[in-house]
Amino acid sequence: MSPATFTVGAARSHPCTLVVCRGCCCGNSRKHPGADHAGQVERLRAAAAEHGFRVRTTDCLGPCDQANVIVVMPSAAGRRAGGRATWVGFAMTEDGTEDLVSWVAAGGPGIARPPVALELQFIRAPRGARARSRR
Repeated sequence: MSPATFTVGAARSHPCTLVVCRGCCCGNSRKHPGADHAGQVERLRAAAAEHGFRVRTTDCLGPCDQANVIVVMPSAAGRRAGGRATWVGFAMTEDGTEDLVSWVAAGGPGIARPPVALELQFIRAPRGARARSRR
């Protein structure tokens, strides 16, 4: 293995991670009364335990007009294969959650092709998202 591709420790096997927005609009039952926000996070965590990926929640990610927002961070292998963080908007339906779970369970960005219906929910990262994530 060349020095340019040498990885150590956790970076070698870092799993795919879902970052679920639970800020001012995402996960808000007053703003989106028909969605089971808590149930969605429970479903994602159950799938993570079953398939070996991670789920974390965070404060507002920014694109509130596209709530609920979930960022899919590639695994180490996915990143080495060219996968990058993928932003998913309007992630409130059970079908959408199942599409997300199936994609991430199959490897996520850089490894597996997402379901077509899920691709239609891909959104642009808000301006400055990379800068905020480095703070």
